[in-house]
Amino acid sequence: MIRETILTTMNTQGDVHIAPFGITVEEDDLVIAPFRPSRTLDNLMDNPHAVINYTDDVQVFAGCLTHRRHWKTRPAVEVPGVILHQALAHTEVRVTKIDEDEKRPRLHCEPVYDEMHSPFQGFNRAQGAVIEAAILISRLEIMPLEQVENEIVYLSSALEKTAGPHELKAWEWLMEYLDEFKAHSGKGSGLGFMK
Repeated sequence: MIRETILTTMNTQGDVHIAPFGITVEEDDLVIAPFRPSRTLDNLMDNPHAVINYTDDVQVFAGCLTHRRHWKTRPAVEVPGVILHQALAHTEVRVTKIDEDEKRPRLHCEPVYDEMHSPFQGFNRAQGAVIEAAILISRLEIMPLEQVENEIVYLSSALEKTAGPHELKAWEWLMEYLDEFKAHSGKGSGLGFMK
């Protein structure tokens, strides 16, 4: 199972990186598998700890993808790292094993500390659509543009029917990013969702 989360990592100099990240749940392990190159991987190699933040604030997902990474945080409880202000819950983890890979190493982590902050009241369809659109747009360099656009058209129906102002703003950021990508003839740099 993969959980869509916001992962916060920090290097030993205290530089924080915030990124949307699919965390794989495997029995007792939580697996982080960043593509090379990535700030997430660099930070984890320098400081083998992270905070997995569970949030329903889709602006964080869309914002990180569109270079809006300045979100409020506070210090983690048990590991050298930070907790996202918008987290409904979080899990602090420590890397225990690394399966090396040339393209995408798998970092197995054990939970060190869990905390609930606010109740989860469920996603509406627009929130799910924003997260799916963010994942699609993160893959612009590896998926056919026509496929991405077709899926976004499908997702936009849920947005039109169920979105509030918060979700509409997140969608706007993603669509602006898509338009910019298309304006540059499909050439991008460092657009990866899981950086």
